[in-house]
Amino acid sequence: MKENTKTKGVRGQGRVFKRGKKWWIGYYVRGREFRETAGYKEADAKRLLKARLGKIHSGQFLGPQEERITINELLDNLIIHLKTKGAKSIPAFISGLKPIREFFGFDRAVDITPDRINNYIQARLNAGKANATINRGVTGLRQAFNLAKKEELLNRIPYFPTLKEENARKGFFEKDQFEGVVEHLPDYLKDLTRFGYFSGWRKAEITSLTWGSVDRIATEVWIYTSKNGRGRVLPLEGELQDLIERRWQAREVSLKNGQTFICPHVFHRNGKKIERFDKTWIKACRGAGYPGKIFHDLRRTAARNMIRAGVSQSVAMEITGHRTISMFLRYNITSEDDKRKALIATQDHVKSFPSGKTVIPLPSVSFSNK
Repeated sequence: MKENTKTKGVRGQGRVFKRGKKWWIGYYVRGREFRETAGYKEADAKRLLKARLGKIHSGQFLGPQEERITINELLDNLIIHLKTKGAKSIPAFISGLKPIREFFGFDRAVDITPDRINNYIQARLNAGKANATINRGVTGLRQAFNLAKKEELLNRIPYFPTLKEENARKGFFEKDQFEGVVEHLPDYLKDLTRFGYFSGWRKAEITSLTWGSVDRIATEVWIYTSKNGRGRVLPLEGELQDLIERRWQAREVSLKNGQTFICPHVFHRNGKKIERFDKTWIKACRGAGYPGKIFHDLRRTAARNMIRAGVSQSVAMEITGHRTISMFLRYNITSEDDKRKALIATQDHVKSFPSGKTVIPLPSVSFSNK
């Protein structure tokens, strides 16, 4: 439709114009033109233009798009971005953002302030959530803001307060604890858990493992991409080799109609990739009498077992996929039992030391009364 310009102005002052029955405004910010509909009255258009110019001149201009975008939209944009990049653990990430959506979802991004984020943190603390869990949600929200700014959807990013976390990882499985939990797991999770116990691989790496990454002739398993961006190879020996052979026999899945197909995933549930099993895991740990254990404890345990067995730190890191020594050491490889044994051994060793002093008995002295 032909533009009917009723009011003209210089570039820095903007303009109002009419298209059909509606009035519009146009103005420039950093060389970019913005146009907005302003209703059916010229007076309303002039007032809106004046307000916009005031924001521009004071450095407070946001723009019509930035004023409308919500937190849900920012999070949706982030999820699409991560899927496009082929990021791992997307289902877990989406699940971790649920509390953020519930608290902020329909809020406008421009209304989010550090105080608002602190209110969220306090609400989660009151609900009994751990600092690390709360921080993961806040970090996800910050990622969404950073991406929006990079894509020029937002001009401003608020400060994101977080809680202090204990970086040292302390959870381990002793052999009897591990066997007890496995006993209470359903069959489709037993081998998956055993693989984690012996390899120290991340849960997402295990659940994503396909037969295309397994060389049964060379007895090796390859992972081409991982959290640290590096691929690695895991030789198959002993129980790990037996486990993979057992999974090979379970790769054929029968359907209800009598047909069969070969599942591409090494670990699966009735032919479907295993995604989340948090509730099942918690139930098994409680049933075994070890509540509070998490799957990631298997990774720490594998690293500790390798060090105890005399495996060099560099080789252990190649197997587990740790890229830096600092990250490996964060696992606090020594347990309380290790420390106790070390103290006992040290004390026994000290007891064997010679005193270093020769004790010379004092001569006997008798006293008499005169």
